[in-house]
Amino acid sequence: MEIITSFYNRATFKMNPVSKAYLELHAAVLLFGFTAILGKLIELDATVLVWWRVFFTSISLLFLINVRRLFRELPLKTILQFIGIGILVGLHWVTFFAAIHLSNASICLVTMATGALFTSILEPFMMKKKVKWYEILLGLLVIPGLMLVVDSTEISMQMGIWMGLLSAILMSIFGILNKKLIHTTEPLNITFLEMGSAWIFLSILLPFYFGFDESLKFLPNWDDLIYLLLLSLVCTTLGYVLALRALKYISAFASNLTVNLEPVYGIILAIVILKENQELSANFYWGVLIVLGVIFIYPFLKNKFEKT
Repeated sequence: MEIITSFYNRATFKMNPVSKAYLELHAAVLLFGFTAILGKLIELDATVLVWWRVFFTSISLLFLINVRRLFRELPLKTILQFIGIGILVGLHWVTFFAAIHLSNASICLVTMATGALFTSILEPFMMKKKVKWYEILLGLLVIPGLMLVVDSTEISMQMGIWMGLLSAILMSIFGILNKKLIHTTEPLNITFLEMGSAWIFLSILLPFYFGFDESLKFLPNWDDLIYLLLLSLVCTTLGYVLALRALKYISAFASNLTVNLEPVYGIILAIVILKENQELSANFYWGVLIVLGVIFIYPFLKNKFEKT
């Protein structure tokens, strides 16, 4: 990863910092969208896949942070809070990749696009904030889009939709909790604690998991190993570093708007690489347009009403 970052820095050193930040953020979002493609290509069970992902990601983060200083300076209560959030992150990723295996990458990405709207509903209750009428309205507008997606999908894939929605809810919950604790330490420290705790949680869970199904495969083949390394080191660690660097020069509004492109990039990649357009009807894409339209309108309304 350091070689890739060094090459990138040399290639972009003459760019304006803001332009470079936008390039980095779009690259990060593209990498995040590619996560779903790799999840479909990897043949391992979702829980085993996530175990390897958080393992490789945690190892890579050891080269980016000072672990000894982290545990010395951070209060035990805060560390335990991040461990709890890490367990939620692990469950989110397990349900995310399970949704891909039960349906496909495009369907999973559409359901994940509802995460921002689940956040708008859950955050007022979790953070004791005022409920905003326009957020509730947008949440209701997503329903027709999701209904089109469900109705246009084969029954065999519909379990993937519900699993994806569960994953989106989990993502919303740990996102709200992270927002509450983000000021306590550096973002990379938070990521390490959460990835590490997700790995420990899944390590405890796996023996029981394999006890129910001894036919499950744990060791990846060579193709899966390459995909796992790309997923962990490039799509996760490098993508996260690029996104963090971009936030130094880009407003939160512009950042959120760009991040909303993740399902767009992901679905385009799924069409090009996985040819998923051959198994999805026109109604699916009309539903996608409705969901994404609501997601893109949300930051504009939020920006408008919070200024007034």
